[in-house]
Amino acid sequence: MKRAMTLLACLALCGIFFTATVYAEAMSNQELSDRIRQLEAKLGAEGGILPDKWNERITLSGTIEVEAGYVSTDPEGGDSTDESDISVATVELGVDAEIVKHVSGHILFLYEDGEDIVIDEATITLSGEDVIPAFLTVGEMYVPFGNFESHMISDPLTLEIAETREAAIQVGVESGGFYGSAFIFNGDVDEADEDDDHIDNFGANAGYTMESDTFTIDAGISYINNLIDADGWEDIIDEEGLELNDYAAGLGAYAIVGIGPVTLIGEYITALDEIEWVGEAPQDEISAWNLEVGYTFAIGEKEAVVAAALQGTDEAENAFPETRYMGSFSLGIFKATTLAFEYAHGEFENDDEEDAFTAQLAIEF
Repeated sequence: MKRAMTLLACLALCGIFFTATVYAEAMSNQELSDRIRQLEAKLGAEGGILPDKWNERITLSGTIEVEAGYVSTDPEGGDSTDESDISVATVELGVDAEIVKHVSGHILFLYEDGEDIVIDEATITLSGEDVIPAFLTVGEMYVPFGNFESHMISDPLTLEIAETREAAIQVGVESGGFYGSAFIFNGDVDEADEDDDHIDNFGANAGYTMESDTFTIDAGISYINNLIDADGWEDIIDEEGLELNDYAAGLGAYAIVGIGPVTLIGEYITALDEIEWVGEAPQDEISAWNLEVGYTFAIGEKEAVVAAALQGTDEAENAFPETRYMGSFSLGIFKATTLAFEYAHGEFENDDEEDAFTAQLAIEF
């Protein structure tokens, strides 16, 4: 009997301990659940650590382009050379955030073959939206000089001599299809004899766009007070050890017209002044142009585009082709996935010639 009573007492103690443990765990789990709900409320509250519905305010986008290319160069009076390569030509990751009404942010990370990853764009935009048709954008951006639209895989020659990325301030308006803006920045290419590390670069653009079921148009003009600050000039200036005497202003004009399945692109960029390098004879006004036609059609249920381009430069002094003939074909093989091919034949002022074949597989998300 004594042993039985002892056993019952032990079982009772174990039962009490087990019940107390389960109750303590239940209380702990309840407290943990309460803490999680409090944290979620804090994260989602107005003015909290994260904005309300932050996942709906942030948009991620990106591009990956992988290319295989073959280039044959035939210099005047020399032996021809061939080369081929496979490269990850472009990787872009964009982050767009709608902070509050009228305020947005944009960041674009960029990797190009053989280069370091850079923050290619980083801007804050204050928009008038439904109040006034105006906006203010500040930060690292491609200033609105030129358009550079193209069906080709390769960049057009207009972009090569004119695309300009700078930390800038841009003010613009958009209303009834009309748009325009003005911008200022401190350029990278200064005048040699001046204390010129100042915000003294500026420009402006204006245009009109309209779209209907069967017809679209986007046409505009742009101005910049120093064309030589464009990104394409950096390597030339460094390799040749050049210094600029005076700024050389630039002017651009473009038109993109869509008529049913046909798209026509025309763009012209020119310097308005002679380019005066220190210790060198003045260089005549450089210019570049691009003419393209593209036709969109269907192969099965896949969208395809075939296009041809005629591009050229004047007074580029062999830095860029004097004439370039191009053709391309692209096919959307899957959703947001494109396979494209391009052929380009370039002829230079010194009679050098170049042929290039490029295949590209690209995705966008």
